[in-house]
Amino acid sequence: MDERRALPRVDSPEEPEAWRRELRDSVRTVAELAARLELTKEELEGARRAEAGGFPIAITPYYLSLCDPVDPTCPIRRQVVPHVAEGETVPGDLRDPLGEEAHEVAPNLVQRYPDRALLLVTDRCAVYCRFCTRSRMVGAGGGARSEERLAAAFAYLEAHPEIRDVIVSGGDPLTTATEKLVRLLERVRRIPSVETIRLATRVPVVLPQRITDELLTALRPLHPIWVMTHFNHPKELTETARAALRRLADAGFPVMNQTVLLRGVNDDSAVLAELFRGLVRERARPYYLLQADPVRGTGHLRTPLATGIRIAGELQGRLSGIALPKFIVDTPGGMGKVPVGPEWIVAREPGRTRLRTHRGVEVDYVDPPSGRQS
Repeated sequence: MDERRALPRVDSPEEPEAWRRELRDSVRTVAELAARLELTKEELEGARRAEAGGFPIAITPYYLSLCDPVDPTCPIRRQVVPHVAEGETVPGDLRDPLGEEAHEVAPNLVQRYPDRALLLVTDRCAVYCRFCTRSRMVGAGGGARSEERLAAAFAYLEAHPEIRDVIVSGGDPLTTATEKLVRLLERVRRIPSVETIRLATRVPVVLPQRITDELLTALRPLHPIWVMTHFNHPKELTETARAALRRLADAGFPVMNQTVLLRGVNDDSAVLAELFRGLVRERARPYYLLQADPVRGTGHLRTPLATGIRIAGELQGRLSGIALPKFIVDTPGGMGKVPVGPEWIVAREPGRTRLRTHRGVEVDYVDPPSGRQS
């Protein structure tokens, strides 16, 4: 049997040290990657460039086990294996597509909306996705930020009580040690005006072994904490990942999923419907379907905006409301998220609006009479 088809052992999420072992054994070099996958010349050249100083490689054994070892069109493989096309720049590409540097109000703190802020607590991830919005900084060294390094960010939050929601991200905050993560979140919790903490993490997808009793017990006193995760394809909903989602839900952590629309990965309404239904079965809410950010070197993974609009229309009416995410464009330059989709309004006139349903039927909605009611 081709040894590339021999998948590594996947540890149970109940094993307390399984997640550390996964991180320690992650594939990070061209040689390690080539020993496990039959790389195309485009993948091999992309991996060599990454290893030579480009956006780094890191793939956990668990997530690598989901890759088809011989098929370069595998939707998991396309997300994490470098490609030579990463060296190409196409019109619209940006180094910092969401304008986070321009909206940085303190070191490691980004504010793009009046009532919420993004706190970057590490530059490390369990897996470096090739479409990463923050490829300019993640994996650059330094690891988890200390409380001292984040002092200016905490001071800003204390001085701006209009910020009620803090998104803790990076990198991936759940790759840090539990004790350190708890200390950071406790520091956020001491700011009276912060009502909600969101943990932005891909760990349930790429390192589900991290969702341990120890982690959940440590974080539970800091509620309300929402987990914002990032499943992109039904193949990622393994039993191990499903168990991690169930453990989060059982411990009182609402889970919201943000799927990125990716060429050759999930740009198909049937694939996305299967994913969204699978998430809902595990009490994870499909929150956003995101148009991929125009990160430099990701043109080969992005779809035209028209593709997302078409898919959003195909999903409307075919999925329960709890399984149907908003299709969102996070506008370049950090100007904010915009919901987009098919045009359901056919015509308007005073007091009457003609709507087209997902069945293609046109229906008039008549407004009530104007004026005061008795």
